[in-house]
Amino acid sequence: MIANVLITDDDADYRETLCDALSRRGLSLHQARDGDEALEVIEREPIHLALLDVHMPRVTGLEVIRVLSERSAPMPYILMSAMMDEEIEREAARMRAYKILHKPIRLKVLRDIVCGGLAETYGWRPS
Repeated sequence: MIANVLITDDDADYRETLCDALSRRGLSLHQARDGDEALEVIEREPIHLALLDVHMPRVTGLEVIRVLSERSAPMPYILMSAMMDEEIEREAARMRAYKILHKPIRLKVLRDIVCGGLAETYGWRPS
């Protein structure tokens, strides 16, 4: 299985950094600049895991999680933010976010979390 991972952040440089960090794991990486674009990608691609920034224009990461949490098929989603607060964390936990990460994120930690989410949900192993 080739796992499809969606990276959603309104900072293009940050998205590229995350793509570079994950590219050697045998993943198919997709990018979105905001939650609205993320939902479009999810509709047309079989996404297995989503990394979502909280604070984005148009549709926030929490709003994307609300949509995804209503689906019957499980998908791990990881919420990340430089401005995380307890209310956001509680809401994300209530919607069963796989992980909640505070930026800046160590890239090795991120790789381990992404691979762990894919392994737990789908039995996926990196190539």
